[in-house]
Amino acid sequence: MSNSSSMAQFLLLALADRRELQLLHFWLFLAISLAALLANGLILSAVACDHHLHTPMGFFLLNLSLTDLGCICTTVPKAMHNSLQNTTTISYMGCAAQGFFFLFFMFAEFSLLTIMCYDRYVAICKPLHYGTLLGSRACAHMAAAAWATGFLTALLHTANTFSLPLCQGNALGQFFCEIPPILKLSCSHSGYLREIGFIGVTCCLMFGCFVFIVFSYVQIFRAVLRIPSQQGRHKAFSTCLPHLAVVSLFVSTGIFAYLKPPSISSPSLDLALSVLYSVVPQAVNPFIYSLRNQELKDALRKLMTGCFSGAIKCQFSGV
Repeated sequence: MSNSSSMAQFLLLALADRRELQLLHFWLFLAISLAALLANGLILSAVACDHHLHTPMGFFLLNLSLTDLGCICTTVPKAMHNSLQNTTTISYMGCAAQGFFFLFFMFAEFSLLTIMCYDRYVAICKPLHYGTLLGSRACAHMAAAAWATGFLTALLHTANTFSLPLCQGNALGQFFCEIPPILKLSCSHSGYLREIGFIGVTCCLMFGCFVFIVFSYVQIFRAVLRIPSQQGRHKAFSTCLPHLAVVSLFVSTGIFAYLKPPSISSPSLDLALSVLYSVVPQAVNPFIYSLRNQELKDALRKLMTGCFSGAIKCQFSGV
């Protein structure tokens, strides 16, 4: 019998068996990660440099971009390395670190999405109280609470899961380290039930956040439909729809991945779903926000124009 103290490494799920497909997956992940790094980096720079985006929504968007970058940098590099080196191994400590940081950024992101929903609710339904309810100190406290929630939740699940004795082999059946596949390797009944209890409490909290988001958007849409001018309604929808699209993508992919019927489960489908909820949302979030947010588009255009002009000046000054 092996346990967590004697196990040296885990075996991750190979993205493909054929070498050509492994290299294809490497280049696809490289393209996705570079796009995510570039897009989120541009948003971070735009929010930091443009004073028009020094608003509560801009502040929370900056934090959201940080969580997206964290998720991408946690899961994708190891998958790319394994595809390039034709291996599936990850060390025990590396797996624990990957599992912790993935949970940390994912829970922090969901908390931030909930807070951003509250921001939209106050802005549209209680505009006269916006400055009072969402001042700079209140925003800082809410962002700190989101990060602290992610950290404490990830620490609790990771510490409990990786303290369990493991006796069901070391193959995870996932391309990155995640809590549920590791739980399947446990041979401690009490520890397994304890972690299931933790997961149940966490799911209840996340469901409460989801109910709050749904209730808030019901109130938001009712308030928007009462706006007399079409231009006012369009502006209100433009500020809400990107956030609603990001929340829908984040929640729907995760729910379907974990609650899909066992009858339709297969290794290839599970792999596609895991990529869909752990990589794709973090890569497309910046593009979703950039499509409808005119202030963000203007800031990005100004930033890119400034960078391009600076590069031209440097080139000519060098000549």
